[in-house]
Amino acid sequence: MKALVIGSGGREHAICWALAKSPSVTEIICVPGNGGTALEPKCRNLDPASHPNTQRMGFEDACVAIALEEKCDLAVVGPEDPLANGVADLLWNANIPVVGPKSQGAALEASKDLAKAFMQKHGVACGDSKTFTDEVSARAYVQEKGAPIVVKADGLAAGKGVVVAATEKEAIDAIHKFMNQKTLGQAGTKLVLEEYLQGVEISILAAVSVTPELAQAGTATIVPFVTARDHKRLLDGAKGPNTGGMGAVAPVADVTPEQLEAFQKTILQPTLQGMIAEGMDYRGFIFFGLMLTAQGPKLLEYNVRLGDPETQAVLPLMNFDFAQMCHAITHGTLKDFDFQWKKGFVCAPVAVSGGYPEAYKKGMKISIPQQVENGKIFIAGATLDRRSSNGDSKKLVTSGGRVLATAAYGDTFQEAWDTAYALLAQVDFDGIFYRKDIGLPGAAESGNL
Repeated sequence: MKALVIGSGGREHAICWALAKSPSVTEIICVPGNGGTALEPKCRNLDPASHPNTQRMGFEDACVAIALEEKCDLAVVGPEDPLANGVADLLWNANIPVVGPKSQGAALEASKDLAKAFMQKHGVACGDSKTFTDEVSARAYVQEKGAPIVVKADGLAAGKGVVVAATEKEAIDAIHKFMNQKTLGQAGTKLVLEEYLQGVEISILAAVSVTPELAQAGTATIVPFVTARDHKRLLDGAKGPNTGGMGAVAPVADVTPEQLEAFQKTILQPTLQGMIAEGMDYRGFIFFGLMLTAQGPKLLEYNVRLGDPETQAVLPLMNFDFAQMCHAITHGTLKDFDFQWKKGFVCAPVAVSGGYPEAYKKGMKISIPQQVENGKIFIAGATLDRRSSNGDSKKLVTSGGRVLATAAYGDTFQEAWDTAYALLAQVDFDGIFYRKDIGLPGAAESGNL
């Protein structure tokens, strides 16, 4: 099997690593990939912008052209933007099986308003909300409801479209920036104002195989993975600015069987039934962002792909063939797939560039250990240094804010934590920064983040 992986982050490196472990996978083409995927066994990066046959194409069309040219048997889509732009529809039209929902399902992440309407229509447990397209009405709603309140941009905003406002002024300022100053472009011209939910947050990634045909046969299904938790705040103790994710752990030890049962009953099953009722062709992954409240789990958001950095913590716990699971998703046999998970824990702290999530330098040389035991370094914002004077093509330099994650497995959480941080202590680049408390008590955020 030859696979195409679309994306360039740490999640995509983890996906490539998981695919490469399968004996059924002969080669992986990562579009465009990063420094980690370039060095991963069986993996080859291909940038559509510099490929002679695709450099004049749009990204989604280029992905299809590359998949056809390379004779790929499977595609796995990492990020949300290509899915929202219909890359799965295009790939299926080219007879290439793809793990990633078609554009109808992808809208569950691309539009917060549509997602909330779906939740409310199909009885998914979630917070109350109202959608606005003009600033005056949105401000009046904040003054009526008071604070705390959550302001969400309707469209995709690369993790920058959510403000948890502790005061009415914070909420009104966010509304003005999004709607009037257009700091998020078109993504913030429509806003969802949402009830603040008190509790602790967890993530549940899941595999989905839903089509009208499978629904009719009674084999449409969503299969949840082990629980995970990411840490979005920059500083220890869940303080500082919101980021794309400072690290993740899996599974989450403080989640009870009763909470998981409630999740299945009030969130997962209504979501599945909603997809069936809407006639969706959704063969891919879904991410449930949950708040564990005193009233039970409530859904904060859907992501229509694997989470980042949760993927880097969850995939090392797989005790099954990732490529064969992808085949089961695309070919409608997921309901019968045998999911087996290791019984231990994974801790995956993230190292970021100094200054992140604001301005930061790029091109910093990265020092990582040559041999890694009991762990895996997943590269995110780093590329190969083509300027290396000694001809070493395996040197990495920083190219993004979140640079890498050191994921380590342990039979106990403490063992996983100790190993992950011991590995991270061997990583260095100018300006390196990371939290010291990923997965520890007091590290988890509370409220809608």
